[in-house]
Amino acid sequence: MPRIDTAAGRDALSAVAAAVAAGQKPARQEHAAAVRYLLQLLVEKAPGNSVEVRVPPFGAAQVIQGPRHTRGTPPNVVEMDPQTWIGLATGALTWADAAASGRVQASGVRADLSGVLPLRP
Repeated sequence: MPRIDTAAGRDALSAVAAAVAAGQKPARQEHAAAVRYLLQLLVEKAPGNSVEVRVPPFGAAQVIQGPRHTRGTPPNVVEMDPQTWIGLATGALTWADAAASGRVQASGVRADLSGVLPLRP
């Protein structure tokens, strides 16, 4: 996945926020860029291979130090929709609220991202 520079990532986040505030569906390209930019920041903040964070259809990343996963489904998986990911990463949504409402599917002993979220985009 090519690196998204800070200005482009922030522009994508702003465009998505503006579309959502206007009650519109964000443009796919901007939505994808915003999700991938935030995943990139997560990898920088919490490097590792023990947890796979999935945000279909736009991206996935392996993060958090711990046992390396190499084959099959990882033992620690976190999956959510793009708007939930953007909310968690920017601090608009808490991990506890997202988990309690079922907006996050997390499995595995390391699958709680509350210690590394929100990010500072």
